[in-house]
Amino acid sequence: MTSRPAARIRTAYACTECGHQAAKWVGRCPECQAWGSLSETAVGPARGSMRAVVAGPVSSPAQPIASVDATIARPRPSGVTELDRVLGGGLVPGSVVLLAGEPGVGKSTLLLSAAQTWATSGQGRVLIVTGEESAGQVRLRAGRMGALHENLFLAAETELSALLGHIDAVAPELLIVDSVQTIASAEVDSSPGSVTQVRAVAGALTAIAKQRGMACVLVGHVTKDGAIAGPRTLEHLVDVVLHFEGDRHSSVRLVRGVKNRFGASDEVGCFRMTASGIEEVLEPSEVFVSGDRPVVPGSAVSIALQGRRPLPVEVQALVCKSGGESGRRTVSGLDTSRVNMTLAVLQRFGGVALGGCDVIAATTGGVKVSEPAVDLGLAMAVWSSVRDIALPQRTVFIGEVGLSADIRSVPALGRRLAEAARLGFTRAIVPAGTDTAAPAGLAVVPVRDLGAALRTVGSDEGVVRWLQR
Repeated sequence: MTSRPAARIRTAYACTECGHQAAKWVGRCPECQAWGSLSETAVGPARGSMRAVVAGPVSSPAQPIASVDATIARPRPSGVTELDRVLGGGLVPGSVVLLAGEPGVGKSTLLLSAAQTWATSGQGRVLIVTGEESAGQVRLRAGRMGALHENLFLAAETELSALLGHIDAVAPELLIVDSVQTIASAEVDSSPGSVTQVRAVAGALTAIAKQRGMACVLVGHVTKDGAIAGPRTLEHLVDVVLHFEGDRHSSVRLVRGVKNRFGASDEVGCFRMTASGIEEVLEPSEVFVSGDRPVVPGSAVSIALQGRRPLPVEVQALVCKSGGESGRRTVSGLDTSRVNMTLAVLQRFGGVALGGCDVIAATTGGVKVSEPAVDLGLAMAVWSSVRDIALPQRTVFIGEVGLSADIRSVPALGRRLAEAARLGFTRAIVPAGTDTAAPAGLAVVPVRDLGAALRTVGSDEGVVRWLQR
């Protein structure tokens, strides 16, 4: 009797950045364009003809959708207000959250603070599994933050089977894994952090979270380009994807929602790093708008919308003579293409000569804004810097600037005006044609074009003839 030859193990080359598979090695990934990111990996034995799939037992019978219990998907507040805002009200039992950010930005500190508030509020046990630090290091940080509680458990593990054993022993309501790239499964023949390992670990943790009704938070790394490291399927496996952003030279930190199956996907939470840990910033105007300082040219305030949350944004511009014939354009916190478009409109219709000038445009506080509603504020800030005329105090500028210098309407104008009135602004320059009622104490001035906006600050200089008609 002859023995059947063993099935041949096929190999492929998978990208460690995006998970793309190629039949042979190439220097640059054709999917994400990363250099030197393809590594050889086993993909299992070659399959022959597909066999027919037969019906098997079901885990739970199908039932009318109206009779499904919806209370099991209600979020449970973590106790951190800004984090709950981004999550859509809190952590949903059985959900998996991926929190990604650069090294040292404060991901572990934020989650340790959330774990402490979860445990002290009586929500249940919390298990923190750290694969990057020792248990002693996390204990020292928890001592500095005052995050010590009898329902807060800590384990240092890098093996998936040991992690699952801790879950069985502790039976937590909330699991925090820091980080998913450091956990490896012995059943997968690959190195920790590889595409295959990350996919296997995330799949196993997602399955056990759904089975136990346990909220799970996974910490993820990011690449040098700011994208989440690992396969793209990692973002599809989880329910919520959050980005933790911040500059090492600034104490301000932002948690931005990228994907959320339980709420808005573009919410923003604001935090501040301190010597004792991380603190919430419930009033973002303290960070993103300069205080009661002397009025200077080149500064304008607008109201941007992040998800459903209106945020005050101060746009600053500096225009100065360049050393050559063509000036540079430096942008921080704003969309570069929209800045260039607004500068072109200002030169064509606003009488602002920017040839041979360096233009620097930025937002204060490190906030990043890409929506068109801040176009008018940017245009007024640049005009103010060129003319060396300070804009009126307590005035906000809201509107999108079109290529023909018209001021277009923006969504949720009523919410923006209400936030401006709450912050103490007394005047708002907004697009014409909107029937939004003005809040008490806020004078709303509608404008149709850039010329009308310039006239609201007392200037007719430089506006072309067709705007004056």
